[in-house]
Amino acid sequence: MVKVTAQEVNKLRQATGAGMMDCKKALVEAEGDFDKAIDILRKKGQKVAASRADRDSSEGSAIAKVNDSNTVGVAIVLGCETDFVGKNDNFIALAGQFAEIALNCNTMEDFLEADFGGITVSEKLIEQTGVIGEKLSLKVFERLEAPYIGSYTHVGKIAALVGLDKVVDKADVLTKDLAMQVASMGATTLSYKDFDPAFVASETEARIAVIEKENIELGRLGKTLKNVPKYISMSQLTPEVLAAAEEEAKSQLKAEGKPEHIWDKILPGKMDRFISDNTTLDHEQCLLDQNFIKNEKQSVADYVKSYGDVSVSGFKRVTLG
Repeated sequence: MVKVTAQEVNKLRQATGAGMMDCKKALVEAEGDFDKAIDILRKKGQKVAASRADRDSSEGSAIAKVNDSNTVGVAIVLGCETDFVGKNDNFIALAGQFAEIALNCNTMEDFLEADFGGITVSEKLIEQTGVIGEKLSLKVFERLEAPYIGSYTHVGKIAALVGLDKVVDKADVLTKDLAMQVASMGATTLSYKDFDPAFVASETEARIAVIEKENIELGRLGKTLKNVPKYISMSQLTPEVLAAAEEEAKSQLKAEGKPEHIWDKILPGKMDRFISDNTTLDHEQCLLDQNFIKNEKQSVADYVKSYGDVSVSGFKRVTLG
């Protein structure tokens, strides 16, 4: 049997990330040939990967990374089988290495074929499957380019990128806050202006049906019924709709016996409430139309305006699972 030194074992371990005993066995089998030992460990990884191909890699790590000039950002999800591995420092470090490589790639296909220390990213995944003993997979790859990009990663479970159309003072603060907003509130688009009318119409019908069904049960229990909105997005609140809502509000004030000379002080609040009640879809899915998480009295759009003449050019959000 070929004797191998602790130094040789450690060198192989540093190169592959495999355990000490696996490295020692590989070196002995390779009769001390370093490159052959690496090949043995990779073949082991292939066998393990093949045996676990049908496993679910629903745990892992989500990570966002931005290049040094803050003009390119990527968000990826490296999946594994268990939460135990997903929280391991070495696994998290591996996800970070993958993200660094991803910064120079345009697509998932480019990413998987990119170089990782002499082998492709795809081959590295197989190698590390053998090392870790769980199925590893790159599940999501998102890329964003803009004059300025910021990022935020929430405990390895959610990662977000936000781009600005220009560089402004304290852009790092603005983009981090916005990325936190995206991560926390799960926006899917920038503004209600991006919605397809057919989608809004279908969603309106579905939401009203759900509330009406809930109200039947609430009524049966003698509880307060939920308000059934006629609309769910600002895209539906045309000037005609808003004018009709204002007239209805005036009629209510008149019926309540409120003096007409004070209506101007009451109407703005009533109209704000009407708009809020009838734009629930925007609050859920539109970044700029959401309430800012650090100040619920301010919209995200107004927060962005506080930084001057700058706009959000785009964003990306990835999640684990």
